[in-house]
Amino acid sequence: MNTMKAFLLVMISVCLFSCPIVFAAGEDAQFYFNRGNGYFNEGQYDKAAADYSKVISVDPDFIDAYYNRGFAYYKTGRFGEAIEDFTRAITANANDAQLYHHRGLAYFKKGRFDKTIEDESRVIALNPKFPEAYHNRGVAYSRLDQYDQAIEDFNKAISLRPNYNEAIFSRGFAYTQKAIADFKKVCEAGNQTACENVKLLSK
Repeated sequence: MNTMKAFLLVMISVCLFSCPIVFAAGEDAQFYFNRGNGYFNEGQYDKAAADYSKVISVDPDFIDAYYNRGFAYYKTGRFGEAIEDFTRAITANANDAQLYHHRGLAYFKKGRFDKTIEDESRVIALNPKFPEAYHNRGVAYSRLDQYDQAIEDFNKAISLRPNYNEAIFSRGFAYTQKAIADFKKVCEAGNQTACENVKLLSK
């Protein structure tokens, strides 16, 4: 019995010394996360990213810190680092459509239009009623001169949000690019009116 009491006393003593350390670390992570959110909302993205990094150093499994730091990096043009953070968050939230959407935006900024299409396609698979995903995928298709696919995506985005002006503008641009391509072919065959239309639409 005395041996058991001694064992319990040792266990309690260990907890008294070790538990506050774990709790304090958790407190620090939450403190820096909250302060980082405050900096982010004030538009101080570098400071926000620094605080999210402190969170991750204290708690590497604090997934929301990766997510938010990814946003902060995106806002400051650090798109490669944003992609890394969004990817880390995706490993813990593989069915989060927003994560793929934001990583797709970062890929777009890096000129990786193929990767944008992949990520936005994943978004659409998870949430078929996400108009921004169709629009962004359509813009990526346009950048690759795949205007038929782009127009199809813009049509879908507009069907989901009839007053989606960005998608309407993007669709008009895609139609214009298709028209220019057609007029160029006719112009090369000697049709001067087509040549004039190419000049007009290319301005």
